[in-house]
Amino acid sequence: MADEMERTQMRTAVEVQEYARALKEDPDVTVLELRFVATRLSECLTDALRIAESRGGRLERERMPE
Repeated sequence: MADEMERTQMRTAVEVQEYARALKEDPDVTVLELRFVATRLSECLTDALRIAESRGGRLERERMPE
């Protein structure tokens, strides 16, 4: 279940990143749109860091001799 949640979070991050890149190129982008995408990017980064920390912890436990 956790792996599926991670996959969903990473897919969402890719979608938000694509949206942010498109907005960056739009000369008519509004402050509200930029604020929205900045908030979503921050959420995605938080998720990615949580995933990395979780996986890093799992990797450390797997490497430890018993």
